[in-house]
Amino acid sequence: MTTILHHDEAKPADPLGGKARALAVLGAAGFPVPPWFVLPPAAFEGDGSLSAGARAGLDQALARIAGGRPVAVRSSAMEEDGASHSFAGQFASFLSVAPADVPARARDVVLSARGEAVARYRAALGAEGAASAPAVLVQRMVEADAAGVAFGVDPAGGDGVLLSAVAGLGDRLVSGEAEGETLRVGSDGAVQREAGDAVLTDAQARRVAELARRAGAHFGAPQDVEWAIAGEDVFLLQSRPITALAQGELVVWDNSNIVESYRGITSPLTFSFARAAYEAVYRQFCRILRVPSSVIAANDATFAGMLGHIRGRVYYNLVNWYRVLAMLPGYRLNRAFMEQMMGVKEGLPAEVADRIAAENSGNRLVDAFHAGGSVLGLLVALARLKAGVRSFRRRVDVALASTDAALESMPADALVAHYRELQARLLTRWDAPLVNDFFCMIAYGVLSGLTESWCGSARLHDELLQGSGGMISAEPATRLAALAALARDAGLAAVLQEGTPDEIDAALRSARPLREACDAYLATFGERCFGELKLESPTLHDDPLPLYRVIGHLAASEARPAPAARHAPEARLDDALRGHPVRARIYRAVLRQARTRIRERENLRFERTRVFGRVRRIVRALGERLRAAGRLDTPDDVFQLEIETVLRAAGGDDADLRARVERARAAEARYRAMPPPPDRFETRGTVTEHSAPMAAPADELPDGDTARGLGCSPGVVCTTVRIVRDPRQSTLRKGEILVAESTDPGWILVFPLAAGIVVERGSPLSHSAIVARELGIPAVVSLHGATRWLKDGDTVEIDGIAGTVSRR
Repeated sequence: MTTILHHDEAKPADPLGGKARALAVLGAAGFPVPPWFVLPPAAFEGDGSLSAGARAGLDQALARIAGGRPVAVRSSAMEEDGASHSFAGQFASFLSVAPADVPARARDVVLSARGEAVARYRAALGAEGAASAPAVLVQRMVEADAAGVAFGVDPAGGDGVLLSAVAGLGDRLVSGEAEGETLRVGSDGAVQREAGDAVLTDAQARRVAELARRAGAHFGAPQDVEWAIAGEDVFLLQSRPITALAQGELVVWDNSNIVESYRGITSPLTFSFARAAYEAVYRQFCRILRVPSSVIAANDATFAGMLGHIRGRVYYNLVNWYRVLAMLPGYRLNRAFMEQMMGVKEGLPAEVADRIAAENSGNRLVDAFHAGGSVLGLLVALARLKAGVRSFRRRVDVALASTDAALESMPADALVAHYRELQARLLTRWDAPLVNDFFCMIAYGVLSGLTESWCGSARLHDELLQGSGGMISAEPATRLAALAALARDAGLAAVLQEGTPDEIDAALRSARPLREACDAYLATFGERCFGELKLESPTLHDDPLPLYRVIGHLAASEARPAPAARHAPEARLDDALRGHPVRARIYRAVLRQARTRIRERENLRFERTRVFGRVRRIVRALGERLRAAGRLDTPDDVFQLEIETVLRAAGGDDADLRARVERARAAEARYRAMPPPPDRFETRGTVTEHSAPMAAPADELPDGDTARGLGCSPGVVCTTVRIVRDPRQSTLRKGEILVAESTDPGWILVFPLAAGIVVERGSPLSHSAIVARELGIPAVVSLHGATRWLKDGDTVEIDGIAGTVSRR
């Protein structure tokens, strides 16, 4: 048997698998299918590696279809793309693979067929036995100007063809990374644009629709077609029967917690950077916990789709988060802890929960073996965590020290090399923060459960966690108090509160101690800005005025009293556990672990701030290089591009960057003119603005003069309210209660002014809750509608333990 089956020689009877067989049929009929070849099951050894015979002909086969250019490496199993079941997304698939990496990626595809995800998918379908070994399809990559999918019959009814299109490669539609454009092309050729920014011309849409119709006519059944456009050519990449006219699996989108990091419209560059980081670090986390490599490989789409970019906003794909958690031991217990940490208020719909349960209902003996390995991995990771945190901080220090002062003068290729170095050293080795966050989630969840069971109190643990010490996020408050004292002594409170930047600069030149102390603050905390994880956000280095305003307000007010000591909660704990020495030892051990993990969670977030700050400087410098080269109109245009597009352009790729920037800016303007999507919504299939209830939900404001959120920082305070939507444009006065939709780590700058904090979003482990506890500021989070229920000047009493907010 021929080891490698070439597209122009293969016959449908050959062991091609479902995907390649369809391409062989269509190619023979004259359809525009990019060149390909298949490595049949016989080309692989038992461990999934290529046989000697296959390796001998591989280089020639690659040269024949791609000439040294990247290829796609995809599964083509016998069971895939059938009339009854598509097996879509169950096998591994790789795009833009360098020829030298084809053997490794082909092995990953083969091993993914042996993974638990495929076994569970088959079990859910009632299939018996193991999956057959797949063939591996290797196809020339189409460097697409636009790509997407086309349904040969409209799922909503009618005689139209439904298209979804994105600029560039089409895989971003599946992951939710891009919304894309949705169009319907009628049988008369009329093009109806349903959603999304324009990607295709009418003529292109008609050509794609005709391609889908022709494929359906050839096979005698409507087809689900993948296509790509490069220049004037339209290519057919895949064709399979539409197995169901429903619009796909139910997906739940939720921005709980992540809105703390990515609030409002988020640039394409930031999202693409964040999505790649999430994919890399959670894949690594599963390796640390010894999840089998076959399971990890089989969940490529899961890791790639943990975030979505919907109307310019960042959302969690909750289904994929639960899928990742289900790979780990103790899923049922950890699921509740994860929901608590993320601030997720609702569980999964039954349809989704049942689907994940079916995916994880494999052989119990094998599952127990894998779970045992993961438990061992957890114990090893916990034992090594203290050393791991030290090692991680050293890696950050070394990586950021290498070129700290030279970024602005670096050539583009050196900037790209520095980014790749950070990526290799840190962004794909985010081990200590991940492990710490996992144990923080568990420790806090166990502590809250023990508090309720053994102490008869729902929130005593939050009182015990207050003011634990050693948290870097509390340091700005101390420094700001010292800066305010210097400003007060120099008589500069008024100019810092009300002066122009030039007036403030002049005043600081005459107050050397204050100026030097401000410079020292900026040297340490200059990257801790509002929206600090959004690479497009200006930092305090760019604009120190918010810092000066806070110093001025603090200087003009009286010193704040120190937080109350924790004697009362400690005494209540002693009373609750008296006569139960074993419980006391267990509880205090869990309390110590929770204090340590929460402290490290916040401290490691600051290391993240430093790394993101360096990435921000790199991409800003690259934007300047691309502007100087005539590729962009302004350096800030770089934020309208995806990170890999920027890196490729800096390396010589000649893509039309201006056109991409123009499309992205038009989309952003459109999104800003629309109401934002709800905080939580559901979709099926490709995400478009019409596939979800995108209108803002009806207001559900508190009824009456008392509302209840989640108390997370003890203390009672009664004073006036200040609604703060943007700390750079709002003036919070010393001693007021700060009320916000959400906060991020940059808000630490204004926390010292607040007598209390009320936030619509958040959880007990969100930044606002942790820092409020550490600073001794009473706080209530997760109070929906607070910024609309309250107004500036209202007098309210907040109880940071009961979680109540009462208007007086």
